[in-house]
Amino acid sequence: MAGRVHVIGAGMAGLAAATSLASRGTRVVLYEAAKWAGGRCRSYEDASLGCRIDNGNHLLLSGNHATMAYLARIGAADSLTGPNRPVFPFIDLVSGAAWTLRLNRGRLPWWVLRKSWRVPNTKARDYLALRRLDRARADDTVAALLGDLDPLYDNLLEPLAIAALNTKPRIAAAAPLAAVIAESLRRGGRASMPRFPKIGLSESFVDPALAYLRERGTELRFGTRIAGMTVSDAHVTGLVGPNMDEIIAPDERVVLATPPWVAADLLAGLTVPDAFEAILNLHFRAGIDAGEAGFYGLLGGAAEWVFEKTEVVSVTISAANDRIDTDSDALALEVWSDLRRAFGLPRTVPPYRVVKEKRATFAATPEQLARRPDAATRFKNLVLAGDYTATGLPATIEGAVRSGETAATFA
Repeated sequence: MAGRVHVIGAGMAGLAAATSLASRGTRVVLYEAAKWAGGRCRSYEDASLGCRIDNGNHLLLSGNHATMAYLARIGAADSLTGPNRPVFPFIDLVSGAAWTLRLNRGRLPWWVLRKSWRVPNTKARDYLALRRLDRARADDTVAALLGDLDPLYDNLLEPLAIAALNTKPRIAAAAPLAAVIAESLRRGGRASMPRFPKIGLSESFVDPALAYLRERGTELRFGTRIAGMTVSDAHVTGLVGPNMDEIIAPDERVVLATPPWVAADLLAGLTVPDAFEAILNLHFRAGIDAGEAGFYGLLGGAAEWVFEKTEVVSVTISAANDRIDTDSDALALEVWSDLRRAFGLPRTVPPYRVVKEKRATFAATPEQLARRPDAATRFKNLVLAGDYTATGLPATIEGAVRSGETAATFA
């Protein structure tokens, strides 16, 4: 039997790698510096709100095939929910207009022929311009390539780009947006069905994975930080931490599934993205009409995406480097004002929690994309995993899962 595989990091990339390896009968040791798994994709009990919340909001699409396969593997395929049609509702906070983008299920996009299904004030021929993405060069930005397509750009492409890339379109690379659209809109409504957890991120992506690993004998080492690695003759020979010293046998392998800055500390000379974008998430102890989708895109305000959850209304602001230092109380008041306008809520701000992720993703600029490393490293028994690696996708759950699957194949 082949030796063990040591997976360092229990975020989505690490969990994907570990479960993929375990499914093939590989003996896995999973290390995590924190006392919990999931990384930026997890749920927790918030004492001040008196309920369970997600640390962020993640909207998946049915075309995220690696993520769907991961959920099926760990027995959590039924843990997602969403509308029974490919619909994306929007509310314009400036004009007060509400409209819904509606796709047909097949690949042939006949939905663009129906005025009531399109972005308001657009024509069917406007959508042909999306073909520009097919020839996006490495240095093309979203705004430079698509920014002249008003009102399609302002009302759909810009909010989609910010959500997918977590980077302002004026500096964001167009190529990863092209990859997202190629696997969703270009494949039709069946690949564009919005999906999100019925209960929480941990209940869908983390807890079932840990149960799956335990059932297959995976050794889970939480609270175990890897501070260094010993190497010899192009092989990793040991893992070193404050309270551990693990020898890596000649037939054993290592998957490094940490954030990029940790990977760079552990591997001298490794080039990784080094500019990052923040995401702000606000959770209000309130409720709104879930509508037919369970979420809304908001235009013209601070709030961008709003999710109606069991006990809270959750709001996401992406590409938020320019808002990260805003006082939490002021930010909550501003966002609640947006929600009041959109949904007719009371003036009084309910209890809330503001979650600020300063390094939520790497900045998806052409310069940073050029810094994404491949999975393979100069060490024969070490591979990388993480949404920052060269997956071709932006830093999303789908990108993280694919990186883990790739690493498991190398390992």
